Amino acid sequence: MIRRNARLRREYLYRKSLEGKEREAYERKRKIKQALEEGKPIPNELRKVEAGLRHDIELEDDNTAVPRTHIDDEYAHAGERDPKILITTSRDPSTRLTQFAKELKLLLPNAVRINRGGQVITELVETSRNHDFTDIVMVHEHRGEPDGLVISHLPYGPTAFFGVFNTVLRHDIGEKKKVGTISEAYPRLIFDNFTSKLGQRVNNILKYLFPVPKDDSKRVITFANQSDYISFRHHTYTMPKGAKSIELTECGPRFELKLYQIKLGTLDQPHAENEWVVRAYTRSAKKSKLAEAAEEE
Repeated sequence: MIRRNARLRREYLYRKSLEGKEREAYERKRKIKQALEEGKPIPNELRKVEAGLRHDIELEDDNTAVPRTHIDDEYAHAGERDPKILITTSRDPSTRLTQFAKELKLLLPNAVRINRGGQVITELVETSRNHDFTDIVMVHEHRGEPDGLVISHLPYGPTAFFGVFNTVLRHDIGEKKKVGTISEAYPRLIFDNFTSKLGQRVNNILKYLFPVPKDDSKRVITFANQSDYISFRHHTYTMPKGAKSIELTECGPRFELKLYQIKLGTLDQPHAENEWVVRAYTRSAKKSKLAEAAEEE
């Protein structure tokens, strides 16, 4: 198993190393296409390789016309089988953090919660890989209040780091009669205002924690972005008088997420390349947002 993981890792790094060459070939073919469409002469630097590039263009289809990246490979097979999630906490968790982890376990279908104990990150990731887990979700706290959520996709990444704010657990929302029990049905997902390239990336990281729901599912999970704060809400609904009368029941928990880093690696790789990092007060007018501004659309 160790040698298999090492081989798969080498293959992944090799695919990643080819991206520069594929991007260069794509730019060459794009220039030739543009020259042919506009009736202009072929650029001088491409005339020696024009015949070969034209042949490649003729053989392209919708899947090969645009170069793929290692980012595409991370979730290429995500829909083929249901995700399997490992949920754990930072060391020596408080009662409130443990309760928050338990409620996340109820939220995520096919999730398994374990006590962290004395396990180090390397052991945790290796055990998860060996048992075919697709993601690791780790929650952190500050003075007894949940303040961090890490989602690491296996086997190669990415790893997203979120801040957690305004956490309201199920027993804080109301009595058990009011919030009810959490259904085991696969939930429908609603993503609101994730329109930018970064927003779509975060959308994929969160979306693939959940399996595909059935058509008759009455459970809804909402991720609503507003000013780069992602509000999480969990409801079930009934239609007592048909489709025009919908009654929502909040199941909880309720919290806000704030993305601050995405790494192109797993949780056990501290020196993995950063894909995106929030940088406060630095070029704030042009920094990436989860949703595109109205004037950019």
